[in-house]
Amino acid sequence: MAESEDYSLRRFWQPWFWPTWLLWFAMQLVAKLPPRARMRVGRRLGKLLGRIKMRERRIARRNLEVCFPELSGAEREILLHHHFESVGLSLVEMGIGWFAPLEELKRIVAVRGREHLDAALALGKGVILLAAHFTPLEVGVAILEDFGVRFSCMYRTQRNAMMDAMIRRGRSRFARTQIARDNVRALLKRLEENYAVLYMPDQTYLGNQSALVEFFGELAVTNIATSKLARISGAAVLTYFFRRLADDSGYVVDIAPLDAFPTNDAVADTRRIVALLEDYIRLAPEQYLWIYKKFKRRPPPLPDLYAP
Repeated sequence: MAESEDYSLRRFWQPWFWPTWLLWFAMQLVAKLPPRARMRVGRRLGKLLGRIKMRERRIARRNLEVCFPELSGAEREILLHHHFESVGLSLVEMGIGWFAPLEELKRIVAVRGREHLDAALALGKGVILLAAHFTPLEVGVAILEDFGVRFSCMYRTQRNAMMDAMIRRGRSRFARTQIARDNVRALLKRLEENYAVLYMPDQTYLGNQSALVEFFGELAVTNIATSKLARISGAAVLTYFFRRLADDSGYVVDIAPLDAFPTNDAVADTRRIVALLEDYIRLAPEQYLWIYKKFKRRPPPLPDLYAP
């Protein structure tokens, strides 16, 4: 568990947290099911979410329209259906990532490119593990427990205080420390101490640390801080992407170096990162988190892509 952190859930005894307690126990129970049964539960849950989460369904449908105009309407509806199945699976995978024994994670998660992380850490200036919001997130990061090196991760505070504690408690199995997403000083300190820091900038906007960058051909307000953090700290940057295998037999984590990174052009560096992310999304497009308003906060005269 992370150093000097208290992730106890006993303080959340109030009735309004009871639904969250049910989720907590349900994730533990589902994590103990056989793998195929877990996947069936997740997909059925996702189908249910797709029927009742109408706002999220509209957002995801619009994102898919913008990002995959080459698909027919019928093909995008099929992709939307599979996306909600993947969202349902992500809830099951929280349980797997937080509660499954490490030996099981090692059986079901194949890591490719681990040698790049070892080589980067040997330089002694820290490593930024550049990840993104793919739905198998909690399984994809839980395998870091097996690496035997010092990790930290960024976190976004949740509105539900118990859910916030649950997520941080779950990730504490691999993260020695966890850093608030706006605490740049703490992030730089961890890198100076030669930590590997899991960093997911694809849904974080930082004011003057953002710029308009094309995402699947459409301009989106995009975090450009990765380049600047690497330049300030001297840390190596590795992409850390992951996906669920199509046959539900397991997961793949792909670690790759960014050579000649950063440059003096943070926007150009970010375009390069976004292009790599797009390529990985295309391997399993239903597994990227499309229920988020990726194209929000665009300045005039760019249109509001989510207007009714």
